Amino acid sequence: MSIGSSGRIVIEVEPDVKRQLYAALAREGMSLKKWFLRNAEAYLEEGGQLSLLLPKRIGADKAEQPTENNAQPDGQEEKWKSL
Repeated sequence: MSIGSSGRIVIEVEPDVKRQLYAALAREGMSLKKWFLRNAEAYLEEGGQLSLLLPKRIGADKAEQPTENNAQPDGQEEKWKSL
């Protein structure tokens, strides 16, 4: 694999995968570059390991990802459960 010194990344994918990806990104109003950078940064922050908790939609922020057993991030129950 050739790695140049420019900031350009070139990959080859099946035409159907490319079409589906661009359609999904268009529905989200996101460019391929923005989607790639978000996912690349998340991958690098996690030490090169993919998370088992996947976002429900393309490019979802980490804060929007489900937590283990659907628990609240701060450990508190939902308000309606305490009524």
